[in-house]
Amino acid sequence: MNRKQTMVVMLSLTGLVFAGCKKNSAGMMGSYPPTQVVAVEAKRQPVSENLSLVGTVAADEMVEIHSEIDGTVQEIKFEEGKPVEKGQMLVQLDPTKLAASVAEAESNFKLSQSNYDRVKTLLKDNIIGQQEFDQAASVYEVNKALLDRKKRELKDTQIFAPFTGVMSSRMISPGQVINKDSKLTWLVALDPVKIEVNVPERFLSQVQVGQKIEVTVAAYPKEKFNGEVFFIAPQIDPGTRTALIKARIPNADFRLKPGMFANLDLTLRIKENAVVIPESALILNGDSTSICIAEQNPTNQMLTAQFKMVKVGIRMAGQVEITDGLQGGEKVIVEGYQKTRPGAPVKLASAGESK
Repeated sequence: MNRKQTMVVMLSLTGLVFAGCKKNSAGMMGSYPPTQVVAVEAKRQPVSENLSLVGTVAADEMVEIHSEIDGTVQEIKFEEGKPVEKGQMLVQLDPTKLAASVAEAESNFKLSQSNYDRVKTLLKDNIIGQQEFDQAASVYEVNKALLDRKKRELKDTQIFAPFTGVMSSRMISPGQVINKDSKLTWLVALDPVKIEVNVPERFLSQVQVGQKIEVTVAAYPKEKFNGEVFFIAPQIDPGTRTALIKARIPNADFRLKPGMFANLDLTLRIKENAVVIPESALILNGDSTSICIAEQNPTNQMLTAQFKMVKVGIRMAGQVEITDGLQGGEKVIVEGYQKTRPGAPVKLASAGESK
């Protein structure tokens, strides 16, 4: 074999070897398995923007019970911690002395009334002068007013509930002598209760009478109590730049007590058709946020990973609203996006399989 023929054979063998290597390389690249990921669908659903504040539970009505007169406690007609109805008698004071005063005042009034009727006739007949008549009329009016006052004092020996509520602890005992300054007990209306909270002025444009609220208290941390705003203060506190907001919450079982701290979620607005995804799908990089979706390749129908920049709106427990970057319906990868790259094939798996 001459030198020219030898060179042709060597070039042919080199070409065959290169073609074989290229084929094997292509086969190896195509044989890479897709990355297993967990994805959920981006859903459209109503979301609400809430303002979290700390307020105070207050009684719907609360009054300190006092006697209007001095006297001796004869009978206590309420039980501590028990409900009472409006108009129900709470305390009976000893009426004996006042009843005698009423009888005396009534006797004096009747005498002055008779004298008044008599001098009125005499004046008409010009038998007495105007001055004598005026004196009798004055005595009559004084005795009438005195009788009315004594009757009112006698009535005040009975102390009644001014509204329906629950009795607090009593601070008196039967036989105790009290005066008008003596505190007898408290009456508290507990159904409903009020929630009082100060709202920063920048949020006032989004607060309205009739707005719904949710409240939690430390005593029942897993339970939410729902209510409605009924009062917005007409003025701003210049010291705190807040306005007082009040809401009512039903409290038929009396579990909410005045003075409790209330963690309040005030619904500022509701978006009826927002795109929502799990918070775990967010990929944070400085000031930018992106997500990874499993998108079907139209050429080979394979699922591939695609990364998208998004804007986040309202944040909720474990979920976020996406205001830009998603339309809804996309398969958003929540597990496994760390192990893939743009355009790489992926395979959907159940939660936990991607690990």
